[in-house]
Amino acid sequence: QVQLAESGGGSVQAGGSLRLSCAASGNIDMIAAIGWYCHTPEKQRELVAVIISGGPTNYADSVKGRFTISRDNAKNTVYLQMNSLKPEDTAVYYCNAVVVTKEYWGQGTQVTVSS
Repeated sequence: QVQLAESGGGSVQAGGSLRLSCAASGNIDMIAAIGWYCHTPEKQRELVAVIISGGPTNYADSVKGRFTISRDNAKNTVYLQMNSLKPEDTAVYYCNAVVVTKEYWGQGTQVTVSS
């Protein structure tokens, strides 16, 4: 079992920045990949950024150059630094962890970007 707790969402104007945090607990040594997804009523949950246990990262094309995923192993926390935010980034952001064949999700945190 893995538990994920997100924080850091909020409201910001276009061009602003936010940093999301995802604190992981439980069987964290088994996590193969951990990342962020976004969800809006109009779209399915989409991958934003992911970091693989060996270190490689992957980003959605829409956020490349603006968002950065990183992790602090000492704190068992993954971060999503979101810069140059756009109104279309408005969504609920979920932390996701993959452990073998299982996926775990956090409760989500709302990000709202106004123009």
